Amino acid sequence: MCIIDDDMRLIVASAKLAFVATICEDGSPNLSPKESLLVYGDEHLAFMHMASPTTVADLRRDPRIEVNVVDFLRRRGYRFKGTAQLRPPGDDVYEWLRQWVTETQGPQFPCREAVLVRVERVLPIASPVYMFGGAHESELIRTWSEIYGLRRRGVSGALPPGTAQGWASR
Repeated sequence: MCIIDDDMRLIVASAKLAFVATICEDGSPNLSPKESLLVYGDEHLAFMHMASPTTVADLRRDPRIEVNVVDFLRRRGYRFKGTAQLRPPGDDVYEWLRQWVTETQGPQFPCREAVLVRVERVLPIASPVYMFGGAHESELIRTWSEIYGLRRRGVSGALPPGTAQGWASR
């Protein structure tokens, strides 16, 4: 089991969108975006099944999962490999995530099941600009914020405005 450190928490909180890979019945990959991914404790990630019947069917058959999270402004992130468990309504993980979904997305989003991922391996992801371009993270954030047409408020390197900091970890 891997420990999720502060930098991993920062990336998960600031990325706003993660991609989950599962294994289809025929062995091909299934890739699904997740807006509800949060860190749960020191060894788990969790997301809510709202509209992902293929992902959930894959996990019922084969719980192996990879979660890819990249902060597009920092141009880096992590690959979290592990095993998933489905958690029904009434479960602590489900209720924690349901509350987050309701407070941040609204009550109209369905909360079918929570998916708890036990992180077994973490691999870093970094743009080649870190290896070959001599870039600094603060420069990347400024440059890519301009490219995406974003206006930053707050201190450089801080979580972007709107980040649900209280929900970044459990």
